[in-house]
Amino acid sequence: MRSIPLTLFVSCALLTAAPKVPTIDQSLEFHAPANPRISPDGRYIAYEVQSADWEENVFKSEIWIAPVASPHDRYQLTRGKKSSSRPEWSPDSRRLAFSSDRDGKKQIYLISPAGGEAQKLTEFETDVGAFKWSPDGRTIAFVAADPEGKPEKDRKEKFGEFEIVRNDYTRSHLWLIQLPDAGAKPKPERLTTGTDFSVGSFAWSPDSTRIAFNATPDPSPASGGNSDIYVIQIADKSAKKIVTTNGPDRNPVWSPDGARIAYETADAQEFFYYANSRLAVVPAEGGTPRIVGAEFDEDPGLESWSPAGIYFDALQKTYAHLFRLDPASGKTSRLSGPDRAIYSQFSFTKDFARTAFIGSPAGGFSEIYTSRLEPFDPVAITSFGDQAKDFHLAARQVISWKSKDGAAIEGVLIKPADFDPSKKYPLLVVIHGGPTGVSQAVRRADRYYPLEMFAAKGALILMPNYRGSAGYGANFRALNVRNLGVGDAWDVLSGVDYLIAQGSVDPALLGAMGWSQGGYISAFLTTSSDRFKAISVGAGISDWSTYYVNTDISPFTRQYLHATPWDDPEIYRKTSPISYIKSAKTPTLIQHGELDKRVPIPNAYELRQALEDRGVPVKMIVYKGFGHGIDKPKQQRSVMQHNYEWFSRWIWGEKTD
Repeated sequence: MRSIPLTLFVSCALLTAAPKVPTIDQSLEFHAPANPRISPDGRYIAYEVQSADWEENVFKSEIWIAPVASPHDRYQLTRGKKSSSRPEWSPDSRRLAFSSDRDGKKQIYLISPAGGEAQKLTEFETDVGAFKWSPDGRTIAFVAADPEGKPEKDRKEKFGEFEIVRNDYTRSHLWLIQLPDAGAKPKPERLTTGTDFSVGSFAWSPDSTRIAFNATPDPSPASGGNSDIYVIQIADKSAKKIVTTNGPDRNPVWSPDGARIAYETADAQEFFYYANSRLAVVPAEGGTPRIVGAEFDEDPGLESWSPAGIYFDALQKTYAHLFRLDPASGKTSRLSGPDRAIYSQFSFTKDFARTAFIGSPAGGFSEIYTSRLEPFDPVAITSFGDQAKDFHLAARQVISWKSKDGAAIEGVLIKPADFDPSKKYPLLVVIHGGPTGVSQAVRRADRYYPLEMFAAKGALILMPNYRGSAGYGANFRALNVRNLGVGDAWDVLSGVDYLIAQGSVDPALLGAMGWSQGGYISAFLTTSSDRFKAISVGAGISDWSTYYVNTDISPFTRQYLHATPWDDPEIYRKTSPISYIKSAKTPTLIQHGELDKRVPIPNAYELRQALEDRGVPVKMIVYKGFGHGIDKPKQQRSVMQHNYEWFSRWIWGEKTD
């Protein structure tokens, strides 16, 4: 027998022992479920499967069908180079409408759930947005932005392209299209018109004669706080505003008898960005709204209204559940279980006996589930978690600690698969955006930050739900009001200190990273703390005054800081990372989309120049053509690779250039 070098045995043993984790590309290639819709008769569930298309450099969706009685017989319904998404069942469960950009702009298509060629229903000049079948199955209503009119075309021809800020809006309106007879080609019919409002979400009345919708004066995100509720009669197209309270009123849902409308409201609260939204009920003809279930201490996401009550979902700390509200008594009851699970995106059968939804058990991957409403008995009908069955993934758990001011803070701790409590590990803090986001102890494909690769490299990872995070009630979300950055940093640093005290963290090897609000907190730590060896700032705010005059949601700072920069420059100074730049020492990676309107890129350039002037190691990467989110596979690969290299260099001392 030919002798084999001992070094080969050693190499093979090391390869076998090394934990196998997804590469950056493998993580980006994980398929993910979305938007489950159960048929009205309860026989089928249509849902989206999202995947990376490297050739086209897009995340593409296709629609799948799963029979409820035999989910292993699920099959792919749509195929093509472009995405198919947003499946909506006809009331008789015989057809699906869906959205696709296969011919350029997003349009509505019809298909049998058994398969076959899809029929193109709309050929609209602009992208078709949300759409819904009428309960009688004869009509589909949809929202679309107005096509460019002759005055706009003439102006462009004469003067070229320019924009009058906060004047040149393209509003969205409601349209109807009749379901075609064989061989017919129906044309859309405009339902709303004019420049008085721009339509958002909407709902058909049970008798198919009216549509309730919310609308803002214009489509600017800064106008979201001025959303009101309208009802329009299909027959004569007469629209009536039935809710005019201050603050956003949105997401209307009809009562089963068509007499009332439930909706989400700020209930005229002045500072509604961080306050609880509430559910209200108003007569469909208009009248005095009535708040229902006001004692529920979280944001309810309105889903539907059955004879048994109003259904909504809501976060509960790091988990999420389905609730039902009795509009008469205001009593709320939780329907879903077990406790340690995350449920969202519910749809219901016509008789409300069964539901389909996205579910994620603690520590698990998201799957499509179905369940009876009572008793709740969730059953997974997909197996997306099998994509990771050959990997040795990190463990996740929820932990809690006390912040500097005594506030109770929770977070998710990610441990290497081979975690040894007797060892000391580098600690990386990954900070969610929002600020009303939330980190949860579930497994998801890594996108901006290669968490599994960091854990396999030998790092603990802390994902803090700092003050302001959703899921913990209105008082907790208000703890960072006029305290942005400052209190947030307390929560991060106290979490770091808590883990150091547990004995598993090397205090000399700390890193932090985050995107959006998480990028802002990371920038605050860069300039106000010397405890970190490396930080990554993704689309972060560096100067609230710079942000205020550039962002597309200028009300944000007025809501959280209770002032403009001109009224109270001191609060803007106190909460801006750039104010502490003279203390900055931490090597900082800055990542930002070139066309970001939410956190405009001047924030990134300001921080980069200031760090460079102070002699702090800094690297800035601009993602060309992208806004606030980096949403294409190749550029997400870049974001993750740059973060992996940055922390490998400064935490693990590796040469990466």
